Amino acid sequence: MGAWSVTEPGPVEEDPLRFVERPVPEPAADELLVHVLACGVCRTDLHVTEGDLPVHRRGVTPGHEVVGVVAGAGADVEGFRVGDRVGVAWLRRTDGTCAYCVRGAENLCPASQYTGWDADGGYAEYTTVPAAFAYRLPEGVDDVALAPLLCAGIIGYRALRRTSLPTGGRLGLYGFGGSAHLCAQLALAEGATVHVLTRGEAARQLALELGAASARDAYEAPPEPLDGAIMFAPVGDLVPVALRALDRGGVLSVAGIHLSDVPPLHYETDLFYEKELRSVTSNTRADGREFLALAALHGVRATTHTYPMSQAAQALKDLKAGRFDGAAVLVNDLS
Repeated sequence: MGAWSVTEPGPVEEDPLRFVERPVPEPAADELLVHVLACGVCRTDLHVTEGDLPVHRRGVTPGHEVVGVVAGAGADVEGFRVGDRVGVAWLRRTDGTCAYCVRGAENLCPASQYTGWDADGGYAEYTTVPAAFAYRLPEGVDDVALAPLLCAGIIGYRALRRTSLPTGGRLGLYGFGGSAHLCAQLALAEGATVHVLTRGEAARQLALELGAASARDAYEAPPEPLDGAIMFAPVGDLVPVALRALDRGGVLSVAGIHLSDVPPLHYETDLFYEKELRSVTSNTRADGREFLALAALHGVRATTHTYPMSQAAQALKDLKAGRFDGAAVLVNDLS
């Protein structure tokens, strides 16, 4: 089968992502073999490819927003049939027995593994997933529209909940790519006022089209104090900017897995009045199921730009350069 492989992490402009031929993977006893139909292009894929995230597996195939159909299953799998449509997301496996898993915080499991980082992901004709971590997908939504929901959507949902935003609260979104534009739709559906702070003119226009109350440059102040904010842009310099935009008792959650260094914070101007800074680490399967149900209920839809799977390297370059708004999705043209 055809697949993309991170040969040696480095700048995407130097083509560290290479196309290779590999055997179709054999699913383990508890895994599904999935024929990939579509795979979203996530900023985390860029971090893995460029080496911002330490290499977990040499030559790994990125991709963790996978929509596909079951093509086979291991001996211990029950409840799935060949032809079932499933989703494969970032969180691939946990031990299920540690203190974090037992208390419902499996996203903090020290033994957790991730699709497209610890195991080959969806920039390929086929991938595998433990059956217990595969998502059953809603009917009536096409593959391309669903793909970004499986990471961008789920992580945005967890980041939103981490802000503890009050009912009818004022939410700021710093950066407005694949995850933020899905998060904004859900927040608006739940009654929030959304202000978007981002560098791209096209992204600001999309934000206004989706119903944001304002859209300004990332370093500008929003038109009113914020009850909560989410940092989607992986830019540490924006953390004090966002904290200063918070009202008393406001919470800033940082959604990305990678963030450049945060400059020194000043207690009186940045953190006083019980402001909080919270990180977001992966997600639980419960987060995923809750978000997919809410997305179906409220009609949350990704703004997508499709690329053939054979052009995955170009899609990552365009992501880095900010050449599209919304989310990019690879459509399998390899088989």
